[in-house]
Formats: sequence, structure tokens, C-alpha cells
Amino acid sequence: MAADCRATVHSYKYLLQNRIVNITGAVPCKKCKEKFQMSFHLREKVPEILKFVTENRNDMHDRAPTIWMKPTLPNCVHCNQQNSVKPVIADKKRSINWLFLLLGQMLGCCTRKQLKYFCKHTKNHESGAKNRVLYLTYLGLCKQLDHPRPFDTGPFDYDA
Repeated sequence: MAADCRATVHSYKYLLQNRIVNITGAVPCKKCKEKFQMSFHLREKVPEILKFVTENRNDMHDRAPTIWMKPTLPNCVHCNQQNSVKPVIADKKRSINWLFLLLGQMLGCCTRKQLKYFCKHTKNHESGAKNRVLYLTYLGLCKQLDHPRPFDTGPFDYDA
């Protein structure tokens, strides 16, 4: 769920307080071409992503890991083709559904230009290779969701 500013999402606490728990986006299947809506449950995906970032951040060396660069895509619910559902990414960069892409761990489907747009509007360094701007995008979204938890060493408490 986007906030009013470009490349910004509401905090996890805000989303839960406003009962926004399913984040939905459009996806077409690469095989059968069927287009449908897919959703991710906030309470399931946020802890999973933040845990991954917390556990692996020191080994990333400011670069996105392969799992982010070449994400495993969801399976098609129509033809059951594996790794075939790619997110629809808005042509207008200001309309990109950043939270949906984060929860689906599909930010790697964005182009370098789209990722640079995110970094520009979140005041992150926007130059460099795609793995660098992808890393900054993941961390930037994690900060927006639940600052500063992705960088704390304490336990996760998502029952806000």
C-alpha cells in the first residue's frame, strides 16, 4: 500500500492498524497468458523478508544476493506452470506497486531504471550496478515498513 509520496509505502504498523493485510497486484502467466490478481499476506511475508535481511545483511556486502536478482516466480494458478507468473510493473514509475513486489520478493523483475527511480525518491545513492540499487531498494522498503527493525538484533514483534 503506497503512501502519498513517490516510492514510499506505509509502515507495517499503519497497515495493520488500518486492517490492510492482503497486498494485491496483477500478474500474467508467461505460458498460458492468463492474467489474474495475486495477493500476499502482510503478516506472513514481512517477518520472512525482515528475517532474511537481518540474517544475511552482513554477507551481502551492499549487493543483492542472487535470490533477489533472479527471483523464483510464483506458479500459475490456471495452468500450474512453475516459475511462470511475472508481476505487472506499471509503465509510470510513480505507479509501481513497491510493496507487492517486495512481499513477493520480485523486485528483481524491475529494470535498473525503475530501481534507480526508487533510490532517487528515497534519497539513496542511485548509481551503480543493478545488484547495488536492488539491494538499496530492498533495504529502503524494509526501513519504510518497520524502521529500524531490519537492522536491530532483537526479536521480531509483529502483533502491533
